[in-house]
Amino acid sequence: MSASAEGKGLTHIDAAGAAHMVDVSDKAVTSRIAVAEGTVTMRPETLELILSGNAKKGDVIATARIAGIMAAKKTHELIPLCHPLALSKVTIDIEPDTTLPGLRVTATTKVSGQTGVEMEALTACSVACLTVYDMAKAVDRGMVIGGVRLLEKAGGKSGHWTIADGGTGGT
Repeated sequence: MSASAEGKGLTHIDAAGAAHMVDVSDKAVTSRIAVAEGTVTMRPETLELILSGNAKKGDVIATARIAGIMAAKKTHELIPLCHPLALSKVTIDIEPDTTLPGLRVTATTKVSGQTGVEMEALTACSVACLTVYDMAKAVDRGMVIGGVRLLEKAGGKSGHWTIADGGTGGT
């Protein structure tokens, strides 16, 4: 195995430099969790419209929540080298943030398995943000999706990590 594929290197690259799916068959089954967040910044009147429930396409927050959950379950179909996982829990929390102004989306994924759920949390968060944009773009095409990042992961060989442990910051 090449140095880049060992330790904290790129695990999806084999000794010859080719992309491959990581073999997790020898890993212990552990409880794993990941939390990701992202934001959708918008005009204050767009946020007000969404929160009032008067968007023409319907309930923006409920639709985004469902889209995020569905996306987490399909992550392995979207990200080429992800393992299909039997997720035990996916939650999507969408809260108004008047300092943006906009919505802050937090996705939490859980599994008992041999590989982590970070990509599922990030995918769920991203798709929930994209759905907010889709649902409200008729009134605000200038919305900005940003700050999609992992906040926390726990379980597995590498243990517990939070953004405070080594993240790059941002919103």
